[in-house]
Amino acid sequence: MISYHTCPLATLGGKDTGGMNVYVRELSIELGRRGIHVDIFTRSQDEHVPHVLHELGYGNRIVHVPAGPEYPLPKSELLEYIPEFVEGIKKFATQKNIHYDIIHSHYWLSGLAAELLREEWKVPIVQMFHTLGELKNRIVKSVEEYEGAYRLDNERHVIATVDKIIAATPIEKEQLKEFYLADERKIAVIPPGVNLDHFYPIDTDEARDVIGIPKQDMVFLYVGRIEPLKGIDTLLKALACMNSKREVDHACLIVIGGNPNDTPEKMGAEMMRLQALCTGLCLDRTVLFLGKKDQAFLHYYYSAADALVMPSHYESFGMVALEAMACGTPVIASNVGGLSFLIKEGITGFHVPSGDPEALCRKLSMIEYDDLLRIKIGQQASEYAKEYSWKRIADRMIRIYKEVTTEPYYLRTLST
Repeated sequence: MISYHTCPLATLGGKDTGGMNVYVRELSIELGRRGIHVDIFTRSQDEHVPHVLHELGYGNRIVHVPAGPEYPLPKSELLEYIPEFVEGIKKFATQKNIHYDIIHSHYWLSGLAAELLREEWKVPIVQMFHTLGELKNRIVKSVEEYEGAYRLDNERHVIATVDKIIAATPIEKEQLKEFYLADERKIAVIPPGVNLDHFYPIDTDEARDVIGIPKQDMVFLYVGRIEPLKGIDTLLKALACMNSKREVDHACLIVIGGNPNDTPEKMGAEMMRLQALCTGLCLDRTVLFLGKKDQAFLHYYYSAADALVMPSHYESFGMVALEAMACGTPVIASNVGGLSFLIKEGITGFHVPSGDPEALCRKLSMIEYDDLLRIKIGQQASEYAKEYSWKRIADRMIRIYKEVTTEPYYLRTLST
């Protein structure tokens, strides 16, 4: 596995940590259970962290490869250090006298590293992008958010180069074909999974006792990165809309992600903007910015919430939604990307138009005032999430691995 720009052990909710980190970690663990050895290579971002860690069991390793300065860098600068990163992987494989049968790369930067490794190792590449630059550029609202040609051109190169592409949903498959002219024969649709041993329903009162939330409050939850494309401002405006329409204010919103207590220099522009918006909307006592949280505690927050809200303008899949569903929590989400596929309207949750606080307000109010509906949707969501166990997902992924490592397939790919 290659996860060049982010370590799968990183705490969720940071600038470059999210569903991809969970995906790489959980799939590797499940493959390890099957006796498939996995080494995950990531760029070292902290010289004080051991370069080789055994945190995933089953003999699997996370290898932090020094490539450039050992601290976080902007993605635009990471391109420069890919050759050094690749040489570090080759050196590790030589020292351990190990031969890899397959490379599974994540995100476009990792795909570039995989291509260089394939030149020497002569093994196939399975690629997953997790997000696509062309899709992000269609919803960004500022020049600062826009993905440059350095990403878009390299995404197209990786798509043309790799042996197999894993799309999270049929929607993503169509996007790859439409916006990148990807060869349909190279694309397999396999969704991410969820760890059902960790994410399962907990009684709401018990979960709230653990995290210290009053039992009588209506609690909405947001979990994810703090960036404009996540649409958190829409959620804040929807919450203000709810408050203006009732006499008693007893709802709160918990926001997990980012660093709300950092100095202004380190906090990030979007966090500062959202906190200022809270003040302007008189939500300072209603919204709790809790910052990043270890995934080991997220199931308590999901189970404590009356609904998870994902007001994103773009999501390739939405693993947070799947985790919440597994915990029996209804999801209210924008009808975009993978969320339009994952959330079943009126069955596991509800869709709203992206960027529409009034529509979101109506759905939040419906959840608030209809206890029976909320309970029913939560129960159905929990049952539906069982179809996404990592065991089932790994079964499908292993079939892809076997397909691309058969000699006739690989020789045919090389010839084209």
